[in-house]
Amino acid sequence: MSRALISVYKKDGLDELARFIQNQGVEIVSSGGTARFLQNSGLEVITVGSMTGFPEVLDGRVKTLHPKVHAGILARRDLTADMDTLKSHSIEPIDWVVVNLYPFREKVKELRDEKELLEFIDIGGPTMIRAAAKNFHDVIVVCDPDDYSWIMTEYASSGGLSVQQRGYLAVKVFRLMSEYDAAVGDFLQEIYGGNR
Repeated sequence: MSRALISVYKKDGLDELARFIQNQGVEIVSSGGTARFLQNSGLEVITVGSMTGFPEVLDGRVKTLHPKVHAGILARRDLTADMDTLKSHSIEPIDWVVVNLYPFREKVKELRDEKELLEFIDIGGPTMIRAAAKNFHDVIVVCDPDDYSWIMTEYASSGGLSVQQRGYLAVKVFRLMSEYDAAVGDFLQEIYGGNR
C-alpha cells in the first residue's frame, strides 16, 4: 500500500488534492490540525501518532520527528537493504510528502513578541520536505499549493510524475528552504546581531 504524509499550514485546495491522492489507492497519514481538516472533509486518515506509536509532545513541537516517518521517506526503493530494513522494523514507505511551512516571514510582520515568533520556526515540515526532496526519485514532494492543480492533471494523464517533474518539485523545496532559513536568520540577526 502506498502512503502520503500530509501536514500543511495553508489548507486552500488541500481537500481536492488529498481526495485525488486517496483515489489513487494511497493511504493518507497526517497529524494535528491537518488530520482534523482532512477527516472533516470526509477522508480516511491515519494519524502520525498511531503510525509511530508515539504521541505529539511539547505542545506540538514534536509530531513527525520519528524514524518511522523519516525512514519511510528516505528509503531507496531500488536498494534491497533499505527495503529489508523497513520490513524488519515494520515501517511502510511514504511515497508522497505534502507539506507547506509555518509562514515565518509573514508572522514577523504581524507579531512583535520574540517567543511567539520562535514558535513559527517550522522544524518538522522542513525536515520532511528536505528528506523527500533528497529522495525525489522515489517520493513526490509538494511544498507549494500552487502546484496542486498541475500535479493532479499530470498524474492523471500519465499515471504518475516523471523524474523531471519530481526533480522540479525537489528544486522548489531547496529554494524554499534557502529563503525560509534566510528569513529566520534575518529576524534573529536583527535582535542579536551577526558578530561575536
